[in-house]
Formats: sequence, C-alpha cells, structure tokens
Amino acid sequence: MKFTNLLKSAAAALLLVGCSQSATLEVMEFTNNLTPEEIAAGKFTPEVMWKMGRVGSQKISPDGNLVAFTITYYSMEENKGTTGIYLMPTNGGEVVRLVENGSAPQWVGDRLYYMTGGQVWSILANGKENRQLTDIEGLESYGIAPSGDVMYFTKRVHIVDIKGSDIYAQADKSKSRIYDDLMVRHWDYWDEGDYSHIFVAKLEGGLVKEGLDIMEGQPWDAPLAPYFDSEEIAWNNAGTALAYTCKHLTGAAYAVSTDSDIFIYDLASGTTRNICKEWGEMPGYDKYPVWSPNDKQIAFRSMRRAGNESDKERLFLWNSEDGSMKDLTENFDYNATNVVWEGNETLYFVSPITATHQICRVTTAGCDVEILTSGDHDINSFSKVNEKIVAHMNTIMKAPELYSVEADGALTQLTFINQQIYDNIPMGKCEKRWVKTTDGKQMLVWVILPPNFDESQKYPTLLYCQGGPQSVVSQFWSYRWNFQLMASEGYIVVAPNRRGLPSFGQEWLDQISGDYSGQNIRDYLAAIDDVAKEPWSDENRLGAVGASYGGYSVYYLAGHHEGRFKALISHCGIFNFESMYGHTEELWFVNNDYGGAYWDKKNKTAQRSYANSPHKAVAKWDTPILIITGEQDFRIPFTQSLEAFTAAKMQGVPARLVAFENEAHQVFQPQNSLVWNREFFGWLNKYLK
Repeated sequence: MKFTNLLKSAAAALLLVGCSQSATLEVMEFTNNLTPEEIAAGKFTPEVMWKMGRVGSQKISPDGNLVAFTITYYSMEENKGTTGIYLMPTNGGEVVRLVENGSAPQWVGDRLYYMTGGQVWSILANGKENRQLTDIEGLESYGIAPSGDVMYFTKRVHIVDIKGSDIYAQADKSKSRIYDDLMVRHWDYWDEGDYSHIFVAKLEGGLVKEGLDIMEGQPWDAPLAPYFDSEEIAWNNAGTALAYTCKHLTGAAYAVSTDSDIFIYDLASGTTRNICKEWGEMPGYDKYPVWSPNDKQIAFRSMRRAGNESDKERLFLWNSEDGSMKDLTENFDYNATNVVWEGNETLYFVSPITATHQICRVTTAGCDVEILTSGDHDINSFSKVNEKIVAHMNTIMKAPELYSVEADGALTQLTFINQQIYDNIPMGKCEKRWVKTTDGKQMLVWVILPPNFDESQKYPTLLYCQGGPQSVVSQFWSYRWNFQLMASEGYIVVAPNRRGLPSFGQEWLDQISGDYSGQNIRDYLAAIDDVAKEPWSDENRLGAVGASYGGYSVYYLAGHHEGRFKALISHCGIFNFESMYGHTEELWFVNNDYGGAYWDKKNKTAQRSYANSPHKAVAKWDTPILIITGEQDFRIPFTQSLEAFTAAKMQGVPARLVAFENEAHQVFQPQNSLVWNREFFGWLNKYLK
C-alpha cells in the first residue's frame, strides 16, 4: 500500500477535533544537491560527506504500519544542522516529511510526540492537530507514558552555590568558582551547582507549564552525566511508575565510582526505591530500564565490576513480585544493548559480535541467546512492534539507513536517503582479514581499499588506532574519523581489532587494562606489518593516526615504532600519564586502566603503567606529528596535547598543533570539521605522497 493511501485510511479512522495548526505533508525526493563539479570528480570529499542526510532515531507506530524517523541535514555556510521528522510505511514506500524542524519522536496511540523549539508538541500521522504541549523554560528531554495521561520532562535545577557571584552578593560580576571536592568539571562543562532533574506532570489538555520535581534538593543527575541520555528513563505501561538511572554520589566518591542504580518512582505514593541496592551489592553501572508489557518486570543493563566502564553489559531482569534478579546472559560472552520486549517472556537486544553488531533474543527463562541477524554490518538500534522490526544499520561502505528485519533475520533496505551520492561517487571496498598476533592468536582486521583500487600500484597505508580504549572497531560509519574519506584520498586503511576491544569475548576485552603499552601495541604492529607485506602497500609510506586512546597509541608508537612510520596524527591523546591523572575528571577510569595513582609506589601495575607513559620515550621521537585538540575537552584536557607539541618542537621534530576553541573531545561543527579534514589530509599528503 502506498504511503499516501495508508494516510487516507488512517485519517478516515480518526475523529478529528479542533486544532490550531496543521503540517503540510510533502513526499520527499532525496537528492543531496551535488554540484556538477562534484559529480564529474566522482570523489568522496568532506564537502560531499557533510551533504549527507543523517538518519537518526526511529519509532514504529503502535499499529505497526508506520515508522517515524529523523533526518539531519547540515549547512556548511550556516555552520549548523536542521533535523526533521519523516514517515514511511514499515513495509517500504514513499517517504513524507511530517515535521520540518523536530526531534525525539515518540508514538502514543495515534499521536506522534516530538520536540521543537525546546518544547514538546504532538501531531497526527496525517499532519492534522499539531499541538504544543509544554511551555517550560530549560526543558531538555521528555517522555509520554503509554497511558497518554502523564509525562516526564528533565531540566537543570540549581542545587549548590559554587559561583562566587552566588556566594558573595557584593561580587555579582565575579567569574570565580569555589570548590571543596572533586568533579569540578565533567566532559565539556564546569560544575556550577546545577543538576539534571526529572519532573512529572499530568496531561490535562492545556499547556504543561510546571511539574513535580521527583528529585527535589538532590545533588545528582538523572539521566547520568555527561551524556544525559533520555533512554535511561522509562514509564511503565500504566503510567503509574517511572524507572530511571541515577548515581547517588558526589565529589571524590563520584569521581572514583561507576555505581549507578535503577530507581522506581511511584506516582501515587510519591516514594522512590532503589531496586539494585534492595537486591544486594551491585557496585557497577546499572542503566537503561525497560518495563515488560504487564509492568511486572524490568529489564536493564548491568555491569558487575566497580570502576570499569567496559565490563560486560549483562541483561538483568528484576521481578516486581518478589524483588528477585536474574542474569539472562550469564552464558553469553557479549554485551546486551537496545533492549526491547516481545510479550512478557522474550527480549530482543543488540550485541557486538566479531566486530559487527547484531540483533539477538533470549527468553526470561534465561535460555541460550539466539543471534537473529548475521553479516558484516552494524545494527545500531531497532524498533519492534508485533512482528515488525525496523533497524538503523550501516557499514564501513555506507552511511546509516533504515532496514526491515524479518523473523529469520533477513534484512531489506527501506530508505535510500543518500543514494544520489552512491550513484555518482564510488566508495572504497572493505575487506576482512585475520592476522596472527605475536602471542599466537587470530585478530580481525578491516582493510579499506581506495576506490577503483589497482593492485598493480603501490599505495600509502595508514594504521588506524581506535579510541576508547574499549570501543569495537566494527562496521561503523563515522562523520569524524571516516575511513571512506581516507580511502578516497588514495590511502589504504588498516583498522585492527587489537586487544582491549569488545565483540571477541570478555577476556580479549579485559586484557588491555593495566597493559596499555603491551600486547595491544604489539597487535597494532602485527596488523600494519602484515598488510605492509602486500605488493600494493608501500612499506616506505606508512602512517599512524588515532584519537583519544588512539591518540595515546600514536604518542607511544612515536617512541617505539622502529622506523615504520613516516607521518603521525594524534587527536586528543594521552601524553603524560602522571599529569593526566590530575587533569582528568572521572578518576575511576585511570584507576582501572592504569592500575591506580602515580604516588602508590607499592602498586606494581600502576608503576608499570607510569613507567611506560609516552612522554618517557619522547627523546626517541623523530617522525613528523600533527597534534589536534579541543579546548573544551576535560576528559583528556588540551594540556596533554600542549605537552606533546612542546616536546616535539623543542627537539626539532616537525610538528603542527591544531586547537579548536569551541570543541571538546570530538569535532562536531561543520566548519571545524572542514578545517580538521584539511589539516589531517594536508599533513598526510605532505609526508606520505
């Protein structure tokens, strides 16, 4: 059935009441406005990449017929993006734009709720009855209960006076901040005593202008900082209780702990309970609650180990009737994310498996996990209603699009948002390669070849060093570190799943902690050495690039690569372990990954880590290095990059520093990205071509 006919059928079934606004449904023809010159050149460039429509969150309507999803388009000239909400049948067909400027779509009954202009609105699928629901200053996220009569919203609340202008009335123009404890800053912002709180309010037909703060006076965030992901909050289906993630710690205790829990707020009594601490000691991350359809169970993701952000994410199940807990993935050596219920006895989730992401399912009886999908792709998220599953999926060769998933795991592409680009610009082929490591294991390595690859030629080759350090090198598509951009410039990209990465079991993942300079570095070198032997790889034109932990890897390799590389690029990398311990904010990370503090001389693991800090081998640096940083990065502060740049320049090593005043750990803004790519490829082309 065509989408337009489907809309007519839906409209006939609706009782339309008075409304203030309507949307004009527009059938979309997706063209990315490539210029004739870009089409003639046939090259994937940063400018072309920023013309791509970025498919975002997707939600299936309760009847299973429609999927609402977002697409964001960016303007390089205006240096910003615009997100719209689109609809299409779950079986495929025409796509229409329902909301020109909106985000965070959510279905309740026959209405689609969304955010625009900092407020919540709702609309029917036929574009009628477009209503504003809230008028709340500072609203950041929201959720409508499936019952449709109550909502939550989040906004920041001032709890503690930290600014000097708040403490001293006569110093109202002071720009000071005053602290007595740790966590003075987080990710990209300074603590000024404001916390994200959850409010609940009834939907009674008029504008919601205020709500009840269910965390009144409490000095902690929900959702958790620094990402403030609204998926950490969930209504039960009856609209009588709200489950959410929170970390009841402050100061130094917060800085050294990952101990978040699942809380349930009961609307009738106004009481809150911590189901994790009721059950027993659960000292790691517990997040992302999801209610069963009958509201008797909550599934959530749980890490057992304290102070470790990369412990296995187990799929836990809480039973409201007896308070019991069950680990449904005890015998499954992979993470569980994006959990969705099917009835009250089956759960679906996404798991990283062998450098891909697949949909899996398990029953509440805790039987063996079934892996539903297969193939070299990343399923990032999915929505499921009845038998309909729509997944957000990409590969190294193709940006995210929506796909339908059949009961047997078969995938069918639904959207073709960027097809004009693929029709005119070739992408580089991605090959899977298994490389033997120095300790006799097999490591999966992705090798991305330039478009129109000619095996009779020799190509400069880049070793890609992954960040995290525990982030899988999967079939991901990145708008910051894009393998296709590197390939289009004529580089072979070698992307190894070295030790310390997920999707190969917990033992492979855990090995890196306390051994930053050890086996994973040898894995890197095994990968690049293996590919460099190929007749089409020029072993005299090798480079190494990476960000975050990957940036650390580049700094470490700079002093230990034994002449392999002719050019290096480090983005927001760790250079000096001792100063990093004092510079960063979440100390649980360095305590876990370094082994502890630098002053703990009895701690052999920690002392080995500090002895192998990259700055210890800086006297051996001799390779041209580009260093990039963001001045708002508080995870690996820009001072680490300044130390490295100073060391290189004072020794006469060719070096260049690129510092972004208005970026943090990653580069997000279009024009900053353009500068980043110009500098990135300018450096590589200077020394490798």
